[in-house]
Amino acid sequence: MALIVQKFGGSSVADADGIKRVARRIVDTHKAGNRVVVVVSAMGDTTDDLIDLAAAVTTEPTAREMDVLLSAGERISMALLAMAVTDLGVPAHAFTGQQAGLHTDTVYGAASIVGVVPERIGRVLKNNEIAIIAGFQGVNRHNDVTTLGRGGSDTTAVAFAAALRADVCEIYSDVDGVLTADPRICKSARHIAALTYEETLEMAAHGTKILHLRAVEYARRFDVPLHVRSSFSNKEGTWIVNESTRSRWDGDNEAPIISGISHDTSQAKITVTRVPDEPGAAARIFQVVADAGSSIDMIVQNVPVNQPGQATISFTLPVPEIKRAVFALERAREELGFAEIIKDDGVGILSLIGTGMRSHPGVTAKFFAALAEAGINIDMISTSEIRISTVLAAADVPEAVRVVHKAFDLDAEDEAIVYGGTGR
Repeated sequence: MALIVQKFGGSSVADADGIKRVARRIVDTHKAGNRVVVVVSAMGDTTDDLIDLAAAVTTEPTAREMDVLLSAGERISMALLAMAVTDLGVPAHAFTGQQAGLHTDTVYGAASIVGVVPERIGRVLKNNEIAIIAGFQGVNRHNDVTTLGRGGSDTTAVAFAAALRADVCEIYSDVDGVLTADPRICKSARHIAALTYEETLEMAAHGTKILHLRAVEYARRFDVPLHVRSSFSNKEGTWIVNESTRSRWDGDNEAPIISGISHDTSQAKITVTRVPDEPGAAARIFQVVADAGSSIDMIVQNVPVNQPGQATISFTLPVPEIKRAVFALERAREELGFAEIIKDDGVGILSLIGTGMRSHPGVTAKFFAALAEAGINIDMISTSEIRISTVLAAADVPEAVRVVHKAFDLDAEDEAIVYGGTGR
């Protein structure tokens, strides 16, 4: 008898029919002899609707009350799903994050998990019944509701899988597993049978929306096997595991050179000109940005030949964070000694990812040759052991995804299917 944690995204439970379909899948898993714990997201666009409602009544909602409000979406879906499962003859019990025992720090809106005490969930499983948990939420030491940020239901599911020592954590969305590219841009995207945690972390960090970054980090830390599947089909999906066990799903073949292509058009670029070319100058700039609460991704520093003693520093960060980063830098202009700040929110990041890069020369050359042949100019470059990323114009991103995908022979014969249209 296996213990399976199943997580269902908002597109899977978007309406009554979707909830009933998910309930049947849960019951089928239970009747196959498994113990089942379910984590569920809010229905469809509920979270966005709640945010809009808050904006309609106040321009400055408090963080605590926003968490109370936004947690309501998952509570609705957990209760309805428990009703639907019970109606199929298997007793199911709904739990909020607090009732289920998920404890967080005191950061509202983006709380981190500090512990999971699933006592009530364990009692439900002992009675051979099904526990259904509201994702995305927990409770802090003040006994206040907290939320984990966008995509937090994935992290909730992995956290309970780790705490319960589940055999697998199944993540259900509206696509048949992880694909080699976004099927909304690249219709020939191919299904990936298996990925390592490291590859998935790189993909999640650089635009692939199928999994929450923190969920993958949690799974890697506790070695929780993830199985990404569609709730709209019975296809095998994608396994995400440690590198030593990947071959179980890839077969005896060597891991592919390239696993997939990610893109991100939610980033902006800031360039700081005529920075003193001296030790500590970059550190001071990035400390100011960090103190403003901004997260930096890619960084490039140049020393123009016609400006001795001065440097130009460019970096990317999420678009919503650009305003406060620029404000903080401008306020510290005299201390930092730079000349000008140039903002560009029309950029995108294209990333090529695969553990096979470690042992195959020529990947970089092929990547940039494909972009050059398509007439796509690049701005910044960043690499890791298993990733190459480049900044380019946001308008060029769709074509760049397609030409690089084709250059590395990732195209499938059939078009990828997106059942619900959201990717989650």
